[in-house]
Order: sequence, then C-alpha cells, then structure tokens
Amino acid sequence: METIEPIARMVQELSRLPGIGRKSAQRLAYHIAGMKLEDVRSLATGLWEGRKAIRYCEICGNYAADSQCDVCRNPERSAAQICVVRDPRDVAAMERMHDYHGVYHVLHGTLSPMDGIGPEDIRIRELLNRVEEGGVEEVILATNPDIEGEATAAYIARQLKPLGVRVTRIAHGVPVGSDLEYADEVTLSKALEGRREM
Repeated sequence: METIEPIARMVQELSRLPGIGRKSAQRLAYHIAGMKLEDVRSLATGLWEGRKAIRYCEICGNYAADSQCDVCRNPERSAAQICVVRDPRDVAAMERMHDYHGVYHVLHGTLSPMDGIGPEDIRIRELLNRVEEGGVEEVILATNPDIEGEATAAYIARQLKPLGVRVTRIAHGVPVGSDLEYADEVTLSKALEGRREM
C-alpha cells in the first residue's frame, strides 16, 4: 500500500530519533494519525515548549530549567567531589542509585580524533577552571568504558595531576562497550565504590 505524503513525512521525522527505526517510526506515525487533533497538538506543544525551556547549568553543564541545575543548587551536595560524565543522561543514571552526594561536570562528548573531536570541543577547560578555583578534593572520571571514554579519562587525568587533586576512575562493574544510562543502580553503585586512582 502506498503511504500518503503526510504520513511519509511523519515517518521520516520520527525515524531521526535515536533507537527509532523505520518500522517503529511508521507504527508511531500511524498511531499519531489516528489521534484526536487536540491530543496531537498537546504532544507537539509539550515537545516544543519543553525543548525551548531546557538550558545548560552554568556550573556543571547539566540540563536545567534555570541558570543552575537542581544538583548544583542543592546545599547538601558536596562541591569537594566532582563526577565527570559524558552527557546529561549519565547524570540521570548516576542519580538513580542515590549513593553519590557530590556534584557533576558534564563534558557533552568524548575525545574522538577520528571524528575530529578534540579537547577544545568538549567541556574540559571548564572542568579545569572549576578545580583551579579550589575546594575540590576528588574528581571521579565516570566516562563510558569504551575507547573514546577511556581516552577522555586518561587525558583529563593527565591535565588534573599537576593541580594536586585526587583523580579516580569508576571501576569496570559497568560492562565495556555499554552506556551508563543503561546500567542498573546496583552495577553503578559497585562501579562507584570500586573506583581507582588514575
């Protein structure tokens, strides 16, 4: 059966989302086509307004609704301990375990020379500035245990060593090649407990 142009366009747009293949996008498009117009408008408005309202925390780079995220604003969190992660999804994964009481630094990427991503393309300088300001006792490197994550952790550790701060790496309770966002709370907790000096 020929797909009419409006549905084909919805399929095309939906298939741009991560984890949504052509068949899933088609299933979603047909579902949306069968929804009431006011429900579709509410969905679209929620996505549009939500995206417009999201900004980056001026301290750590996490997603925030204001100038600072909830973690950085929380006086009960220890600014002496910074956990470095690749992106905001990893902050959410770490927060699910409820065992970490420090703050975060979101890099928004990892080093990948093959893709042309160097130290100046991610938020390494901002991390070094935070440590240089003082008060930081430990930096926990919690990038993913893949090639890019390991290279990024090693590079950051080398940059931090002269600053006299303790640098640790989460243990590999997180399977190699996986993403933090998919790890369960127990695995993340064990990985955090088993972190090692870099």
